This record gives sequence, structure tokens and C-alpha cells, in this order.
Amino acid sequence: MSKIYQHKSMKIFYHVMLLTFSIHVFAQQATKSASSITEKANNAVLNQLPFNDKQDFEDAKKGFIAPLLNDGIVKNNEGAVIYNSKQFVFPIDQPAPPTVNPSLWRQSQLNGIHGLFKVSDGIYQVRGLDISNITFIETNKGVIIMDPLVSAENARDGLELYKQHRPGRPVVAVIYTHSHTDHCNGVRGVVDEKDVKSGKVKIIAPEGFTEELVSEDVYAGNAMLRRATYSYSALVKTGPMGNVGTGLGIGTSHGSVTLLLPTDLITKKGQKMNVDGLDIEFLLTPGTEAPAEMHFFIPKYKALCTAENACHTLHNFYTLRGAKTRNVSAWVKYLNETLDLWGGKAEVLFMPHTWPVWGNERIVDHIEKYRDAFRYIHDQALHLANEGYTIDEIGDMVQLPPQLSNVWSNRGYYGSVSHNARAVYNYYLGYFDGNPADLHRHTPVERAKRYVKAMGGADKILIEARNAFKDGDYQWTSEILKHVVYADPSNSEAKNLQADAFEQLGYQAEAATWRGFYLVGAAELRNGVTKQNVPNISSPDVINAMTPPMLFDYLAIRLNGDRASKTTITINLDFVDLKEKYGITIKNGVLNYRTSLVNNADVNVSLTKKQFNDLIDGSEKIDNLVSSKKVAVTGNKQKFNDMLSLIDNFNFWFNIVTPN
Repeated sequence: MSKIYQHKSMKIFYHVMLLTFSIHVFAQQATKSASSITEKANNAVLNQLPFNDKQDFEDAKKGFIAPLLNDGIVKNNEGAVIYNSKQFVFPIDQPAPPTVNPSLWRQSQLNGIHGLFKVSDGIYQVRGLDISNITFIETNKGVIIMDPLVSAENARDGLELYKQHRPGRPVVAVIYTHSHTDHCNGVRGVVDEKDVKSGKVKIIAPEGFTEELVSEDVYAGNAMLRRATYSYSALVKTGPMGNVGTGLGIGTSHGSVTLLLPTDLITKKGQKMNVDGLDIEFLLTPGTEAPAEMHFFIPKYKALCTAENACHTLHNFYTLRGAKTRNVSAWVKYLNETLDLWGGKAEVLFMPHTWPVWGNERIVDHIEKYRDAFRYIHDQALHLANEGYTIDEIGDMVQLPPQLSNVWSNRGYYGSVSHNARAVYNYYLGYFDGNPADLHRHTPVERAKRYVKAMGGADKILIEARNAFKDGDYQWTSEILKHVVYADPSNSEAKNLQADAFEQLGYQAEAATWRGFYLVGAAELRNGVTKQNVPNISSPDVINAMTPPMLFDYLAIRLNGDRASKTTITINLDFVDLKEKYGITIKNGVLNYRTSLVNNADVNVSLTKKQFNDLIDGSEKIDNLVSSKKVAVTGNKQKFNDMLSLIDNFNFWFNIVTPN
């Protein structure tokens, strides 16, 4: 696949944004060194964890065949460099710098080990081309590609590297293990759509894949993308004083994001499939790390894949970028089912992130301890909640016992015990802690003004903040200065001191996601929000994948309720290619749709789904389609334009560390 098929406005999902913005946005960022207090805190970590355990380094290097093509540099069709894996390679023998938590530094070193690896007979993996791994599973005469990365160019280079060392095997199938963009959006780099349509190539995915992929990344996509620029350290430079990777892998690629829909869905527990002579057994695990996810086992290779449900990092129960809180109880249940089905058979465990585990005893031990860490956080968070402790208290009170916390794969590089415990509280009890004082608080700005007044003004708060910073109480420094900044965003002294506090907190953070929030927050306090061109989250590949009801729901979210409340519009839509009809009503400030048509609608439109997509994204006008006789309209077609005029385009660069 030397030529990448790319739609216009293709960069759509949160992952694509990450490095797109990281190159120039904060070129003048005034970073500072680690304080003596931060250095002391980070040095203490060296005595708290088993750094003499080198098993992970042995595993991460095992089976190495060849380095990445072009020294890890990926180019697009025009020859422009779009990704450089080398910037996330940190020498294995180099101790952690004072500005990075040694535990996170160790994880970044491991994730930087890259190239083509032999996992087992018949299974090969390319690591270090993206935040995720691309895996090649050999069949009778061909190869299955599992989770083809974020970008088509990166997936293309991964396939080319594999073929250089394992030639002559055509792609016969693609497996998407779950409904996240870093596991499917490079697909056009490894297969042609015509081969999928002809049946030459299967695309296998868990039930609900398309619906969950679209709903998670589009309905709240604008806010999620913006917050992702924080959690993935996207707006700070790569290196020891900035972005050291994501904890789950290295940085995320920013090439052509594509999507081909599944042809074969896994719909039941224990479902089996034979792909070109290779038997595969599946287990659906919905509601775990992704709403649609699955594990599978390959008897021939005695190989188990647990998707993203048992990697070498404590995962998120709730992602800081924002997503549905995960069902941890179900997650634990599915890990137990995995052990029941294949725990006595597996000789290699491979994953779409991090590195494999070999040997049955070690595999079972890895999954059991990972499961128990999840179970402990879940159960103890609810234990404390039932004793009356609140969401913020629980975040500090839950601590894993040593036999779990000293296991490297349970360390919080991506999730954390703290925010995971709070996520459990929120999953069962919501955000309200039960105290009436928190039932209807003032808005952040109004609350800030009152705090500043009550504390004697900004100058007195700054004195307290300077003293707290000197004492190394960076959390209190940042907390009280938030009120000053929100009450008066022009107070540069408060913003700069809060930035200094965020920075030290970032340097101490074990979680890459926490580090990202702190360091990007510091950068935006110092430099402001620098607006860049923003990819359209509603790109053609995604809009095409959405069913009409999903698309109507998305339009309802974008509807400006205040302006819409002043009018009533009724539209009947006849999708002639789908043979589906819908009645749309805008009334009382909301958009509703039904499969029954509206009597005496303002306008009736007969068109294809593709034409409706083009009208929504603005690439077509209804007047042009009507005049060219491509669309049939009866009634007042201006009402259709009136509907479109009520659909807002969201501002991506909203403020986070200063009032919006």
C-alpha cells in the first residue's frame, strides 16, 4: 500500500491532534528546572520500588528482528515528515533526570524499545511506530493484521517492515480489538477498500464497534479533543522537561486517519472463526477499557490477546481526557472468564500496547495481579463510600497493598489509583458528595471572586502562595492561585506562580496523563492559548459511518437551543439509497426525529445519505443540488437552510486553566 487513500478533513479524532499541535505551539515556553524538593521526592521513588527487577526490559527486547524503517521517521505521500519515533527513545542505561519521576522514566524507556519482533511462531509485532502496536498473525497462506495504528502512513510502514522479513503473505483479514481510534484508523494503509468489498479481506470487530467508536469520539469529541491536548502532553516539547510519552506507549502519530467498517462481527461468548485455515476463539468484553472490546485465543500458537484490558500499566477506570466511566466489576469478570477459558493453555500473551509476556505461569500471574489491583480499588472505594467518605477523600485513602503496588504493570502510568478510586465513586454515586453546601455551588468565576475577597485580596493570597511554594506544597499553591486567576485572568504574577507549581507537580507525577495536564496547564498559563487550525471532527469517513439516527443525535447536540427555541421547523427526509424515511422536528429548542413522517411538513427532501452528509459538512448547498436536479424538494426549502443555520460549530480552543 504505497499510496494512502485520504479524505479531505481526515484528521478527526482526539489521537490525531496530539503531535499535530506539539511542534510549534509553545516554542517560547519558559520551562524551569526541578526544585530541590522535587528532586528529593523523585529520588525517594528509587527506594520505594523494585528497580533491580529487569524482567520487563528482557521481555521488551525479546524476539527483536529489525529496527523501524527509515530510522523511525514516517513520511506522507508528498514526502513530508509526519512522525519521528526517535524523539521518544530514551537510553535504557540513562538514569531519570530530576524533571521526571523515575518510575515513569522507566516506563518511557521500555516503551521506546522499538522495531519488528517475533512474538512466537506465526506472530510478529511492530512496536514504536505509534502509541499502539501493529501485530501480524500468520494464517495458512496469508496474514491477519491486528489493530492497524492511528495513521495510515504508520501502518503502511509497519506492514512494509514485516513483509521485508516475512514476504509473500497477502493480507486476508484485519482485527479491530476494540472501538478506539488507535486500533483501527490506519487501516487504509494496509488494505484496499475494494478488497474488503469483494470479500478478499475480512474486517473483524466486536459487536457495537462502529456505534461506540463514533459516539465516544464525536458526540463529546470537541471537548475530548481539547482535553486530550493536555493529557497527552501534546502542547509541550518532547524531552525530559516535557513530553516523555503517554505511559501506555510512545507519542501518537498524526498522519492520515481512515476507517473501513467491519464485515464480520463477534456477537457471542466463545464464538469461533476460521480465517484462511487458522482457528480463533473470541470472548466479548463490553464495557471494559472500551465500550466494545474483545479478547481472543489462537490454539495453534497457544497465544492469548487480552486487547487493552491487561497491559503493562494500570489502566483508566475514567480517562482524564473525558469518556464514559468504565464498568470495573465487568472488567474483573471478563479477566476471570479469560483465565477460565484459556488460563491453562496460553504460552504467550500479547497486547496492542506495551510488550508480551511468555510462559503460562507468568501469564496467569500477570492477569491475576492486574485483576486484583482493579478489584481492590473498586471494592475499597465502595467500602469507604459506604462508610460515608466522599469522592475527594477516597482518592487519597485507597492505596494498593505492597504485593500489588510493587508489581510494575500495576503502576499508574496511564490511569492512577487516585483518579480510578474516584471514578468508582462517580460510577455508582455520581459527582455529588451529599453535602448540601456542594449542591448548587457558585460558578468557578463567582466562587473565585468571593474566595479572593474573603482571603483579603490577591496580594495576600500571593504571599500565602509564595510561602506554600517555598515549602514544597505545590498543590496548595496551585489551588489558592486558581481563585486569583479566575477572579482576575490578567494577574500575570498569579498565573506564572501557578505555572511554576503545576510544573513541579508534573515533574513529580508518575502518571504520564497527570504530567501532561500539569505541564500543558503551565504552558498555557505562561503563554496563553495559541489557536491553530483545527481538524474537523465530523470528517467524511466518520459521517459516512454514522447511521441517520446517530447523525441526527449529533446534530441535536450541535443545535443552538436558545436560538432554536424561537422557531419551529419540520422536515421530512427520504434517504432513497437506504430506503429509510425520517421526520425531523425542531421545537422548544430541541431536535427530535422519528421514523414516521411529519404531517404537512415545512419541507420534504428526497436525497441520498451521502448528499445529506455533504449538506451537513457544508461541502454542498441544497440550492445547488435542487437546481442540478440531484435532490428532489417539495415545500419551503429555505426551512432546510434555516435548520442548518441553527447548528453551531464548536470553538475548539476554549480555556481550561483560565476562565472560559
